[in-house]
Amino acid sequence: MQIILFGPPGSGKGTQAEKLSKLLNLEHLSTGDILRSAVSAKTTIGMQAKKIMEEGKLVSDEIVLSIVNSRILENDCKSGFILDGFPRTLVQAKALDSTLELENRKIDNVVEIQVDEETVVERIIGRFSCKNCGSNYHEKLKPTKKNGICDTCGATEFTRRKDDSKDIVENRFKSYNEDTGPLIPYYKKKSLLCEINGMNSIEKVYEDIKKELDVY
Repeated sequence: MQIILFGPPGSGKGTQAEKLSKLLNLEHLSTGDILRSAVSAKTTIGMQAKKIMEEGKLVSDEIVLSIVNSRILENDCKSGFILDGFPRTLVQAKALDSTLELENRKIDNVVEIQVDEETVVERIIGRFSCKNCGSNYHEKLKPTKKNGICDTCGATEFTRRKDDSKDIVENRFKSYNEDTGPLIPYYKKKSLLCEINGMNSIEKVYEDIKKELDVY
């Protein structure tokens, strides 16, 4: 099964992708994580993406496609995957279809998580992650069970992304509307799109997605 989760930055697609990944035993592929890994490793393509990401702009199709196409062809993705943050443009969506066709595969479901801009800004500004294991949290929506201690590994150091500022988030929201908006009619025409109300609680959104995908 090949699934795409998309929505504005901070819509909760990463959290939902993690939950679905465990439920369905599918690889969770986050474009953001893949790009940040390339930045940390200081690869050529990573350094190209670094400045763009810090400004809250979309990384070019050429860079993203190069990374994602290689990743989805690896052995651990043969049985399926959940894409989080990709495709972001119509060019990427069509290129993804072409790559999968060569493998006699296709996208099975596309989930759009819908939220408003004010909510997105609040969600992004409040999020943080464990510096040790990378587990994701949020000050209001998903705090650690014990204050200052990671639920997963027990570490006490956390980090926030440099691009999680109000100005950058608003710029990313604008980019999302302009560049990703055309994906909605594209996947609707293919009868793959299901729309989910992301204003609900994390668990309610999760249950709604499972219902749409007919998985439990």
